[in-house]
Amino acid sequence: MNTNFDCHYDCVVIGGGPGGATTATILADAGKKVLLLERGNFPRFHIGESLMPESYWSFKRLGMLPKLKNSPFVKKYSVQFVNASGKESQPFYFDEMNPHECSQTWQVVRSEFDKMMLENAAEHGAEVWQDANVNEVIFEPAANDSLPRATGVVVTRAGQQSQRIGATVVIDASGTSSLIARRLGLRQPDPLLRKASIFAHYLGGRRDQGKNEGATLVLSTNDQDGWFWYIPLPDDIVSVGVVGDVDRLISSRESPERTLEEEILRCPGLDDRMVGAKRVSKVHVLNDFSYRATRCAGENWVLIGDAFGFLDPIYSSGVFLALKSGEMAADAIIEGFAKNDFSPAQLGKWGQTLCDGMHAIRKLVYAFYTKGFSFGKFMRMHPEFKKNLVDLLIGDVFRPEVNQIFDTMEKMVPLPEAIPLENNFSSPTRSGVLTL
Repeated sequence: MNTNFDCHYDCVVIGGGPGGATTATILADAGKKVLLLERGNFPRFHIGESLMPESYWSFKRLGMLPKLKNSPFVKKYSVQFVNASGKESQPFYFDEMNPHECSQTWQVVRSEFDKMMLENAAEHGAEVWQDANVNEVIFEPAANDSLPRATGVVVTRAGQQSQRIGATVVIDASGTSSLIARRLGLRQPDPLLRKASIFAHYLGGRRDQGKNEGATLVLSTNDQDGWFWYIPLPDDIVSVGVVGDVDRLISSRESPERTLEEEILRCPGLDDRMVGAKRVSKVHVLNDFSYRATRCAGENWVLIGDAFGFLDPIYSSGVFLALKSGEMAADAIIEGFAKNDFSPAQLGKWGQTLCDGMHAIRKLVYAFYTKGFSFGKFMRMHPEFKKNLVDLLIGDVFRPEVNQIFDTMEKMVPLPEAIPLENNFSSPTRSGVLTL
């Protein structure tokens, strides 16, 4: 056993985004000695500004609701779809089925929101290091698993020598960097969702009035070969981004700036919204962002948020799934300490529940990308599923009954099979995975 450490914590969390901050907050509330390591220095730019209403319950548990209610973030009551000709659907109002305050959420500026979440973790007792880059996770052979057990991390703080930090549990919340999943060969792309996005912030884009002012708009391009998000933010800013196949948006185009301008002109639903709008940020690019790890835990390590998996952003599920996986993982870890059990079965006992919820959203993603399919048309044919669809759109995805809609939907569109979650933890060591 490797015991050559400079210091030791109950839990080390890699990454200070929403998932990492959630886990750190809950573990600190449970009395655990928690170190959260963030390689950046908040505030910093990040995409994923639109929240799902079911995030409310996580925010309530974390003590974040008062801070969000007092923030300048735009209130979000609905989502609306716009087809390839520019025709707008009726808004899907979240409170139509449930008038509780949880049906209203927010469009957040991620630089400010993530900073609030990180500061909240510190207020609850987590030790937070910023400008702290995790160079590697320290592993040793596991007793009862084909993958190694984590014992700590090597971290370098700005202007300092590297330190070896021991931990009973290492939580990978490193986002798309996916430190553990990449190192252990666990990350698998979704081959039919090989997409890219190009996005920026604009000043002066038209937004609707009243209750619809904060709506997320999902707008199809004229050939249905891509879609835009249009998200109202504070100070008359809108986040505008296009998503499409990597080959079409990236491989054969001149520059991201030019591509974004050209794609805006190909989206009829943006015609009158972007008149007079001025870009006020750099243009950002993300590639190949739909993937999932085959495991969510091993001996003394856990993957949460984007470090475990990420879905196409069409339904704004990124922050919600980071919060929920952070909560679920924290509860399993706390129980593991109580039982002195840090096995993959214990630390990852929540994995199938999360994956089932992710798969429900994934099926909606596949439906959206099927040419000729329209949620508006589907609802006109099957109005009995309106509540079911709204439940999915708000993030109420962890109840088996929300899947009832798909028995009918799969008669109209091809829907994907579930991606299995590995649970054979004691199989022979895989060759080539890790050199110890």
